[in-house]
Amino acid sequence: MTEGRLVDPITLGVIWGALQSIAVEIGTTVHRTAYSEQAREGQDFSVAVFDPAGRMVAQGPYSPGHMGAMSFAVKNALAAHPVETLRPGDAILLNDPLLGSGHLPDFFITQPAFHDGALVGFAVNILHHTDVGGQRPGSQGVEGIFDYFQEGLRIPPTRVWQEYREQAGVVAIIAANTRTPDKVLGDLRAQRSALRVGELRLQELAARYGREVLLAAMDEVVARTEASMRAAIRKIPDGVYRFEDFMDDSGPGTEPLRVAVAVTVDGDSMVIDYEGSSPQTSYINYTRSYSYAAVKSLTDPLGPMNEGALRPISVKAPEGSFLNPRPPAGGGPRAIICYRTFESVLGALAAAIPDRVTAAASHMANPTFGGWDRARNRRFVAYELVLSGTGARASKDGCEAMSWAFNASNIPVEAQEANQPLIVERFELIGDSAGAGKFRGGCGIRRDLRFLADEGKLTNLSDRHKFAPYGLGGGRSGKLGRTVLNPGPREQIVHGKQSREFVYGDVISFQQSGAGGYGDPLEREPRRVLEDVLDDYVSIEAARGAYGVVIAGTGDDLSVDAEATSRLRGTMRAAR
Repeated sequence: MTEGRLVDPITLGVIWGALQSIAVEIGTTVHRTAYSEQAREGQDFSVAVFDPAGRMVAQGPYSPGHMGAMSFAVKNALAAHPVETLRPGDAILLNDPLLGSGHLPDFFITQPAFHDGALVGFAVNILHHTDVGGQRPGSQGVEGIFDYFQEGLRIPPTRVWQEYREQAGVVAIIAANTRTPDKVLGDLRAQRSALRVGELRLQELAARYGREVLLAAMDEVVARTEASMRAAIRKIPDGVYRFEDFMDDSGPGTEPLRVAVAVTVDGDSMVIDYEGSSPQTSYINYTRSYSYAAVKSLTDPLGPMNEGALRPISVKAPEGSFLNPRPPAGGGPRAIICYRTFESVLGALAAAIPDRVTAAASHMANPTFGGWDRARNRRFVAYELVLSGTGARASKDGCEAMSWAFNASNIPVEAQEANQPLIVERFELIGDSAGAGKFRGGCGIRRDLRFLADEGKLTNLSDRHKFAPYGLGGGRSGKLGRTVLNPGPREQIVHGKQSREFVYGDVISFQQSGAGGYGDPLEREPRRVLEDVLDDYVSIEAARGAYGVVIAGTGDDLSVDAEATSRLRGTMRAAR
């Protein structure tokens, strides 16, 4: 051990590994004990470990977008309930968008851990709950929403557990304000049980190494993370990098929403400024959160994500703007905005570090449904995630059917059909949807749901129906997405943020956009184009029209006509 240091390198490494393991164990407990499909199957939750000062030290491998917001949620929870007032077994719940939550369905819980009467840290998690009341089932309505009072139950920092005792009155209020009390209370208690696991593990760690050594190790981890992040930022050329993109709109009949960003790199720090973005929609905590996540992905992706990684980055958005509204603006559609925030930072930094960025991803859909389940004789609320392709990179194709900007998952067909009155009739990749490029974007996903329910209510939450996911470096944009009611000759187009009714037997088809390509499509290896044709990602016609590759043969006996491809590509280059 170096003189003056409390933690030698080996002990530091062991404690750091233990802190990561604690975060994972908290998350695993949530995953295995949650009641809702989105938590148990879609992994729409996150966890982290904080030090006694309320600084994030370690996070679980879940949604990075929650992590920036979580730091503000913990800060505000402790402002309302100072450390000196806390006792073992206390747990503070909040879902207020002004205080750290992204929207009302996101419940943040902060629980202290004490050892020998002294605070050694906090276990914290956030979970997206199925329904917290409000105008629409699922509490994520866009159309007709003009303030957050319409969106559901808003909870300021509240001790729902005091010295391990659940406060029955508070829990009863929560249950009375949701359409799905069994799932919400089940998930809430799963969160609390998982934090108890985290509390026990932190106590064990303090008992093993001593509180002083544990806190010194936490300090060292944060300091090293900050140094690593600053070193990574210094490698980016100084300058101001600008980008703009657009959300389709903020509901039927509304104008597109401009997302304008200027990223200023100055030595070892970075300022991300959204001056010039459209009027209000999403709260600043999640604007910060997904901005942090984008920078972390581009600079120091393998390093720890904690307070140290956030310090060199400043995020600003004018009050009253699209990304920092004045209360009581609604925040229900927050989930649909995160992609655009994340991708705007990537687009801005493409000029500075083109080898690290990716083109825009297929946009997700996050619709919710409600109605009467006649088979089970009850009301239901169903939550969906439709996650499609990721954008192409400077050296690789995009991926298929993956989350982008956060680590959620498509909810398995079997889980939805077993628990909700629906049948998933189609779940497939959409051919020719991906943006062409030297490296191809990921394909859009089509997911068709037939509802065996009465009094059906759909709250759609999707985008990229008007503004396609961008390509980079000469790569093409992906194909636009759409939502369709009863696809076929009499199909009806459903607006991406529309609230509408449906009846028993209706099919709702979510057809997501394709992701953007990277690089000149005429530079893609013909062999790879042929593979895409054989895999049904790309049609023979698109191989010719987009990539200049002539495919000969029929059925599965296909090959590249090299001579014809060379002539066609020469003609296409000359025509440019």
